[in-house]
Amino acid sequence: MAQQYRTALAILRRKQVEARTGLSRSSIYFKVSAGTFPQPVRLGIRTVGWIESEIEAWLLAQIEKSRKV
Repeated sequence: MAQQYRTALAILRRKQVEARTGLSRSSIYFKVSAGTFPQPVRLGIRTVGWIESEIEAWLLAQIEKSRKV
């Protein structure tokens, strides 16, 4: 029987997203509303977070875009 390994999902809070991306709070929400940044996941009434793998994918896409000429 083959074993399947899944990547553990992790949720990043806004401050962590700011630290990883270098974006400010307002820039994050502007990009979310423009559809150019991952949507947050509602964690509670006034709490949101972002899926770590989606933030990582967004960062990799930004690097890739900047390297293309």
